[in-house]
Amino acid sequence: GFVEALSTRQFEPDPPNYTPRISALLHIRNGELRYMMSILKSDEQDPASNLRYYYDYELPLAGKGRFIHTYESDGDPLPSFRGEPEIIDLTSICDGADAQDRLDRFTDAVWGALNPDNRVSLFTRFIDLETGQTLTRIVNRHEQE
Repeated sequence: GFVEALSTRQFEPDPPNYTPRISALLHIRNGELRYMMSILKSDEQDPASNLRYYYDYELPLAGKGRFIHTYESDGDPLPSFRGEPEIIDLTSICDGADAQDRLDRFTDAVWGALNPDNRVSLFTRFIDLETGQTLTRIVNRHEQE
């Protein structure tokens, strides 16, 4: 499964930051959603120590999302994200309009919330839990310049 697969991985081998790897997995069964998230990172930029954090959300609250970002703040080296995934209220972004408009507003809101100096790319996807139909959007900083 998810945890077993990630047990063979670690952070990026890019000293001095050792960039964390962030992963997520969705389970949709009978119209019910469950998701898992993880971050794999070095322990205080020590390449000999790999920390693995996993978060499991069963029947998450409607209109609420969670996210993990790569770094906590600026620094040299860059300090890795700390703590539990952050909660974001999605109700105002996702209400009304058609699915493509909601996905575009969601993607723009997340992209806009990222630090412009550090954002590189973003993948977002909406999944209709009843039909399984998906809409995907990818934003790449280099395509926006």
